[in-house]
Amino acid sequence: MSVIDLRGVSCPTNFVKAKLALELLDPGEVVEFLLDDGEPVKNVPRSLKAEGHRLLELKEEEGFYRLRIEKGEEIP
Repeated sequence: MSVIDLRGVSCPTNFVKAKLALELLDPGEVVEFLLDDGEPVKNVPRSLKAEGHRLLELKEEEGFYRLRIEKGEEIP
């Protein structure tokens, strides 16, 4: 499982980078994103879920959040 560090990346760039990373995966694969508190941790999980991906875990660490996502099925 890969870990993508999006700390210090502002909205909406962090969502765009997360979306691009998910495009490289096959449906069912899991990836972790490291996100800052505030807008990133509110917006990125919600936006990825709205795109059909599955939120597996959102865990607060020291000064950031760890978001684990399973890639959803491709929409034809």
